[in-house]
Amino acid sequence: MTSAAGLSRARLQTIDRFLEARYVGPGRLPCAQMLIARGGELAHQAVLGLADVERGRPLQEDALFRIYSMTKPLTTVAFVMLAEEGRVAVDDPVEKFIPEWRDLGVFVAGQPGGWVTRRPDRPMQVVDLLRHTSGLTYGFQTRTNVDRAYRKAGIGEMGGKLSLEAMIGALAKVPLEFSPGEAWNYSVSTDVLGYLIQAITGRPFQDVLRERVIEPLGMVDTAFHVPAEKAARLTACYNFAPPAGLTLQDDPQTSAYLAPPAFYSGGGGLVSTAADYLKFCQMLLNGGKANGVRFLSRKTLAFMTLNHLPGGRDLNELSRSMFSEAAYAGVGFGLGFAVTTDLARNLIAGSRGEFYWGGAASTAFWVDPAEDLTVVFMTQVLPSASYPIRRELRTLVYASIDD
Repeated sequence: MTSAAGLSRARLQTIDRFLEARYVGPGRLPCAQMLIARGGELAHQAVLGLADVERGRPLQEDALFRIYSMTKPLTTVAFVMLAEEGRVAVDDPVEKFIPEWRDLGVFVAGQPGGWVTRRPDRPMQVVDLLRHTSGLTYGFQTRTNVDRAYRKAGIGEMGGKLSLEAMIGALAKVPLEFSPGEAWNYSVSTDVLGYLIQAITGRPFQDVLRERVIEPLGMVDTAFHVPAEKAARLTACYNFAPPAGLTLQDDPQTSAYLAPPAFYSGGGGLVSTAADYLKFCQMLLNGGKANGVRFLSRKTLAFMTLNHLPGGRDLNELSRSMFSEAAYAGVGFGLGFAVTTDLARNLIAGSRGEFYWGGAASTAFWVDPAEDLTVVFMTQVLPSASYPIRRELRTLVYASIDD
């Protein structure tokens, strides 16, 4: 039988059985929630497993999840809204807004207190922050002395003591990994966008994001911390650590997310629900409009979801990152999203031009304009590379199309 959305009901039910048999039942994932919408209709929802394994609490539809890097697209949308108003341009030099970065050098050798650097080939532009070609990095990459300097300074650490403003100051003392535009490296770039939003508007980043994106979309459960009245809905988060399996990483009853953070991370700080995030995805699928509000123009969104990597290359060719939320081959990067550019190279069914991202705790979403399709997947297991579940779910979802 085919649903009104043109998806096979029998094949959608196969997704639930797959998640239960492969992941939730054997304890590889504590829980799984998945929403699939097509043609503006919620076609399927799966709600499986335990929100809190230690206390045996079943997952509910309104569960709150740490979405980590799925925060990035919301921050990007808020930033590009300012660009549409003429308050910033994607080719502006970043030093226009952060003057203390004017003399940032590129790493050659050394370490804090003894850096050897060279001048970048060109200044960092806003577009470099939007597409992760800035030369910035993440401390958890553990690849270079620059990564190590980030860890030592606490730059970009969730739950860390550095404020957004202090992070910008700390970054002024650490060289870039490479000259802007030379390579792609997953980084704190989107956190820097949050700072730029603050600098341009003269208002706290978290307030701008809430007032311009979260509240107009009706994302009533999306915030940088969980208030007391919603605390019982917060899921537990786990680490995948072979051979032990899952170990508790963040207890929902003592979580740092129960209080406002020192660091409002535009790159990874939000907590949300599957239903809330689907609202954001549907706005993107609708060409930038929802609830009678125009967030972005259709043309701007089309521009954002092009492959903006220099030379039209894919991540496989340009990435220096040890970690990201996407496979590399046949995948480009737009302004805030990964973009499928070559299905044959990516070796998975889908649509050219679909765009997506995920979070460190194995959450994921994608938007496919060609199929009028949006998908949101939530769970809570670090790191996101623990299992190939994102690719498996894409296969199962596309196999359910029946029109």
